[in-house]
Amino acid sequence: MNLIVDANIVFSAILNCNGKIGDLLINSGKHFNFIAPEFLRIEIYKHHSKLSKISGMTTEMIREAEFQIFKDITFISEEQIKKLNWISAEKLTKDVDPKDIHYVAFSKQFRCKIWSGDKVLIKGLKKKGFSNFITTDELFKLRQYKIENL
Repeated sequence: MNLIVDANIVFSAILNCNGKIGDLLINSGKHFNFIAPEFLRIEIYKHHSKLSKISGMTTEMIREAEFQIFKDITFISEEQIKKLNWISAEKLTKDVDPKDIHYVAFSKQFRCKIWSGDKVLIKGLKKKGFSNFITTDELFKLRQYKIENL
């Protein structure tokens, strides 16, 4: 099962690799294929100092956490996304959160859900008929189901 991972999920995982989100990203490779736009790498890098300030972690510790999280995510160039999907994603996100256009375009391109904890984004896009999201709790339950039924 392919899933698009958004920035708030990665932020949470870096801040707490041992939490539920970190566990899902690091230990679910057998069950899920995590996909993210290359843009996500840049977004995380730009916020290293913020992550350090919030967590009290050194830059080195953040880079190590980032490595652990990123190793199970397949990063795909935005150039792989069809123009039609960008146009559709722009219409959906322009008055909700334009920075999230990447995740919606990828979701449309790969026909898979976005794993996000961004309640404003989820609520705003649901009002527009786009509800292709999965929550952390739903994903955790799905992994448990897969583990128990293998």
